[in-house]
Amino acid sequence: MMENNEKPQLNIELKPEVAGGNYSNLAVISHSKTEFIIDFAQMMPGIPKPSVCSRIVMAPEHAKRLMNALIDNIGKYEQQFGQINLGGATKGTFNVADLLNNGNGSKS
Repeated sequence: MMENNEKPQLNIELKPEVAGGNYSNLAVISHSKTEFIIDFAQMMPGIPKPSVCSRIVMAPEHAKRLMNALIDNIGKYEQQFGQINLGGATKGTFNVADLLNNGNGSKS
């Protein structure tokens, strides 16, 4: 019997209404003991309030898998295209708790 070292293929359906995706330049991340919530939003010039275009809710285990997959893919991207420079740009992803904390552990 021959060993098969190939990874199983995952057959995913991509519906046309989802295939175009949503543009996001801001992510707000919050969590509880049982779930992580990621709100993807758009901050556009001249519009005072960012608009959430998608909310993803996932178990902590899946959030960690997503983090590891992003780390892996960013590494591969940078090997192929060069270092991603964040410049002096403001933080595009933050935790809701960061907004409530004035930097010294107490709430504002």
